[in-house]
Amino acid sequence: MDATPQQNAAQAKLWNGAAGEAWVDMQASLDRMFRPFEDVLLEAVPAGAGGHVLDVGCGTGATTLAIARALGGGGRCIGVDVSAPMIAAARARAARSDVPAHFIDADAASHAFEPGRFDRVVSRFGVMFFDDPVRAFANLRRATNAAGGLRFIAWRSPAENAFMTTAERAAVPLLPGLPEREPGAPGQFAFADGERVRALLSQSGWRDVDIRPVDVECRLPEAELIPCFTRIGPVGQHLQQADACLRARVIDTMRAAFEPHVRGDTVRFVAACWVVDARPG
Repeated sequence: MDATPQQNAAQAKLWNGAAGEAWVDMQASLDRMFRPFEDVLLEAVPAGAGGHVLDVGCGTGATTLAIARALGGGGRCIGVDVSAPMIAAARARAARSDVPAHFIDADAASHAFEPGRFDRVVSRFGVMFFDDPVRAFANLRRATNAAGGLRFIAWRSPAENAFMTTAERAAVPLLPGLPEREPGAPGQFAFADGERVRALLSQSGWRDVDIRPVDVECRLPEAELIPCFTRIGPVGQHLQQADACLRARVIDTMRAAFEPHVRGDTVRFVAACWVVDARPG
């Protein structure tokens, strides 16, 4: 465990509870859905380059293991995540696959990484949950050597990612207590504003910030659609307290709302994201 205090207590509680357990249970489905983004991160890690890479918000370890394989025998990838259940799953995966990856159960915003240890810091959807992004990115900058760099992928706006908000929009009339997303608050769409991201990185000591939009087609077996959205995200969290009758009504309503994205036995959608690169200042 991380010896330093976690600053983002709300997120730590969330990801060490039902949300973290759900991601572990849905690991295979989520890995398949977001597999195209691994290649985007691997572009920043030349094959066989060796060195040390930090994977922030590594979850159950898919990207960490992919990067460790790409680095070759002379390299090492370390994954860090605030979720103990996901880190435990990641360690088990690494042990089964015999890949030289290491995992830390810690808050990347405050963990005392060795200064200048990493040649590259990467993240797939893992940096949008900081409650103090400037402080967090400054901590990651200190952990990166002068010749190193940062690459992360973050979601653009909810309006550009209609699929990812379908469940919420469909469920709101039936679940009036469903919390609204606050623009800029820690969560999936915290970095929707690209200029805000640029400012946060500049304030935390990163330079040569490059932000480019990328649209990636993702797929999910139709049979896994409802299991995912009844466990993952705001609706999944809220459904844990719903009775069987209400739960059935919400599920039927959500499934109908997802129909435009279903093609036979496959769900397809475009993920509208930012790819962000920067260098330590």
